[in-house]
Amino acid sequence: MKNRVIGIGGLFFKTKSPNETKDWYKKHLGFNTDDYGCTFWWKDKEGKECSTQWSPFPLDTKYYKPSNKDFMFNYRVENLVKLLEVLKEEGVTIIGEMEEYEYGKFGWILDNDGNKIELWEPKDQAFK
Repeated sequence: MKNRVIGIGGLFFKTKSPNETKDWYKKHLGFNTDDYGCTFWWKDKEGKECSTQWSPFPLDTKYYKPSNKDFMFNYRVENLVKLLEVLKEEGVTIIGEMEEYEYGKFGWILDNDGNKIELWEPKDQAFK
């Protein structure tokens, strides 16, 4: 499989006060924050509009489990179903079942350090 990860889909991290963190980034760095954090829009090399999500989570979030880290990366992929099949064949730990929403498909794996990684096959047009 040639193209596995094609970009960064999101940066997720724990903080003691997500709302204060979003407000700080909005005030001091100009982030256009909402309930989920901030969405950055950019174009890939073919000129297609893409997004990257920046999201602070509360310290007690269970979303990163089974990882105990204070962060989780989300990577953009082209064909999540095929990639999960290949990763499983390669012995990578797959977490849960793939989920599909109007804004894309999601799957989760663990890297060699036990970090939970979110894989996202996006439908960026759903955010417009």
